[in-house]
Amino acid sequence: MSGCKKPRAVANPLESTITTPSERILKECHTLYIDNENGLVKMAESLGVRLLPPRKKIIVMIMGNHSAGKSSFINWYVEEHIQKTGVAIETQGFTFITSGRKRESLTGNATLHLYPHFRPLLEFKGVTDYLSAEISTSKQKKFSLVTFVDTPGLVDGDMVYPFDVNNAITSFGEQADLVFVFFDPMGQALCKRTLNIVEKLSEKCGDKLRFYLSKADEVGRETDRQRVMMQIVQELCRRPGLNKCGFEMPTIYIPNSQKPSRCINQIDEVCETIEKSINQAVQKTLDQLEKDCNLVISTINHTLEQDRVNASCNRSNRFNSFLCAVLGIFLPLLFILSFIISTLAPEELDTLVGEGLAKMIYFSTGIVVYLWDWIPEDWQIWFVLTFGALCYFMFFLAKYFAR
Repeated sequence: MSGCKKPRAVANPLESTITTPSERILKECHTLYIDNENGLVKMAESLGVRLLPPRKKIIVMIMGNHSAGKSSFINWYVEEHIQKTGVAIETQGFTFITSGRKRESLTGNATLHLYPHFRPLLEFKGVTDYLSAEISTSKQKKFSLVTFVDTPGLVDGDMVYPFDVNNAITSFGEQADLVFVFFDPMGQALCKRTLNIVEKLSEKCGDKLRFYLSKADEVGRETDRQRVMMQIVQELCRRPGLNKCGFEMPTIYIPNSQKPSRCINQIDEVCETIEKSINQAVQKTLDQLEKDCNLVISTINHTLEQDRVNASCNRSNRFNSFLCAVLGIFLPLLFILSFIISTLAPEELDTLVGEGLAKMIYFSTGIVVYLWDWIPEDWQIWFVLTFGALCYFMFFLAKYFAR
């Protein structure tokens, strides 16, 4: 019997110990939507309502001119060399960097299956050919709750992109939870294409924008750094959509123990911004869950009320259909039977059906015969035609109510 003992349940399974409360909440909320049997999405579909499951992670889009340090920041945050870095335009499309169980690379439509919220991007011709996703097993920092979107490096001049890069980046930014704009002090920090997109994003989702002076350690002296920042701020403030109070642009760079710098590095503030956005995402997801549950409940109540109204209407229609069918059959039978009975002697009818029933039949048919005799002979043929049309109309009404 000792070999049949059941193993004791683990009080704190491994998965629960390595995941944070925020991650578990977002994952459980997502599961409530996508469950195959009792998920909110499936219930809503049966009610004719379309729901999108909430994302299990926040989306952080990073944009800027080429060689602004976007890919380098992602590699530093993930602590894994995922994205290519260099002076050339390494990132020519949109790349999702997210965490998963195993290292994988996805392209095109497979990426959109992983992120259905970005399906509107299909409107931009050629974007899907430059979509990819990199799945990493890294658990560093808050990477398990973050999906980075690395965007194409932006340049001015005769550079031709294979798709409408301005509108594509704007569409990505509208779907993202945070938009980091990196200004490179050593490159084209004031790239007009970058500023145009930033201004457009500011009009639609200005609260998501965060500005950073990347590669700040590569600027020589502090005075040079301040001069560069002043130039960027002045250029931004010239644009009406970006001329806002409380403008901030922290200086950040990738820490390098072999290359110390006196420049203040505020890259930890970027991590704090991401963590704050994660906490807000948990609250938004719970609020959205409540709204969607209330929507499903109200739709169910409305459907049940409508079903009760339809059931009452159906009962009334069935009764009307039955009544019209009975009249359509009974009236012509009574008309024909009246003339048949009038040819029989009372004694013969008493013998056939009995005295009591014979009196009732004579009374009913007598009314019909009396009305018939009251009609002039010239009108009798018209009466028969009208009576036939009335009986046909009764059958038509019976069929109409039966529908």
